Amino acid sequence: MTRLFAAVVILVVGATTFLAGCSTGGGGNNTRLLPTDEPTSAASAPAASPGGVPSAPAGSGTASGSCPTSQPPALGAGQKRVVTIETAKGKIQITIEADLSPIAAGNFVALAGCGFYDGVVFHRVATLQDGTPFVIQGGDPTGSGSGGPGYEIQDEPVTTIYKRGTVAMARTAAPNSVGSQFFIVLDDKDRAVLESANTYQIIGSVTLGMDPVDAIYKAAGGQELPPSPIAMDKVTVSTP
Repeated sequence: MTRLFAAVVILVVGATTFLAGCSTGGGGNNTRLLPTDEPTSAASAPAASPGGVPSAPAGSGTASGSCPTSQPPALGAGQKRVVTIETAKGKIQITIEADLSPIAAGNFVALAGCGFYDGVVFHRVATLQDGTPFVIQGGDPTGSGSGGPGYEIQDEPVTTIYKRGTVAMARTAAPNSVGSQFFIVLDDKDRAVLESANTYQIIGSVTLGMDPVDAIYKAAGGQELPPSPIAMDKVTVSTP
């Protein structure tokens, strides 16, 4: 995340550093966080790894040679795509809208369409301090919270509100640090925490399959970094 408020406590996933009331400065960490209201087990801002961190390793499910190696084209104005994520807990259908964040939407659709997310897990499941379900976070091909596609994309303003079912991109405190990691918001109450940073580019929402999302959250058994995370078995893109 960038420019966090003092009330927000961030855990750098994949590192041992906690940041309170400050940013990470020059991007010295290799994770992407999501803000947190000092959640239980120090639940932190969804973080995604920046460019230069490990990209998809062999056998990660990425379609070798066909995925982008730099920021892909933005999704055209007014365009929508439906991304379907198949998991052991059921299918999650996400409607991606270009008009929300065209660059981030184009990036997510490109990665989903090339097979980048196939086999990648939801490595992080976070809860707020008051017990409110916060987010499930995935998209790191290394499963460590510090991986990404090997590049980063340009920041865009957040133009709508965070609510249950919102899909947004995770990032570090550094500018232009979005890669492949994303998160799904679990409760309307999470809005205030996320808006305290208001830097997580919203790309769409879950339009079918919040029950599987909730099941992925419950499967973690209260552990922010579950030892047996749920995988995205197959991710496909279609035009509505």
